[in-house]
Amino acid sequence: MLAGVPASAVLLAACGKRKASPNALKPDARVLALGDSLTFGYGASPETAWPAKLGELTGWQVENAGVNGDTSAGALERLPALLSAGSYDAILIGIGGNDMLRGVSPASTRENLAALIEQARAHTPHVAVLATPAPDAMRAAVGSLSDATFYEEVAKSGQALLVAGVYSGVLSDAALRSDRIHANAKGYAQVAEQLAEQLKAAGWR
Repeated sequence: MLAGVPASAVLLAACGKRKASPNALKPDARVLALGDSLTFGYGASPETAWPAKLGELTGWQVENAGVNGDTSAGALERLPALLSAGSYDAILIGIGGNDMLRGVSPASTRENLAALIEQARAHTPHVAVLATPAPDAMRAAVGSLSDATFYEEVAKSGQALLVAGVYSGVLSDAALRSDRIHANAKGYAQVAEQLAEQLKAAGWR
């Protein structure tokens, strides 16, 4: 104990010197957001899409690579060119909703997601998968959407971070939707805030 220095002050100083997580991204990290219309920000303006809002919250340079109507197969076709064109510190993958809406077999979606994660992890160890809710008009009407189960499976097997419950929670709230399957500006802001919280809990920031 330092002479004349209260124990509480020493404790506060020690807390203030806590090391950053070894898994943390640098403050100006380049982040790729790969996805469909939910990533693109359909139903709101480009500056209110969640990748833009996430960048504002974190200071990261978040590139919005969301394409309206895209599927897991489409994202798999696009990813190599994106990775060859730039160097990213982290990759966020949010895809699969259109697969489910179009009746693509869950096995095919799982296979594509696994391939996306594998390619992404070859580029950076910071890879996260945003789970999309399974389409269900009745559950949406009563505000109880839930994530499709295969996201947890592929994230675990691919050693990627699972971001669970964010899309399903936002899209369960009619006040946060622009239509039955897309968020509005307020909803995308909620996505960004919840995503930032989960990434912080995982030690990314």
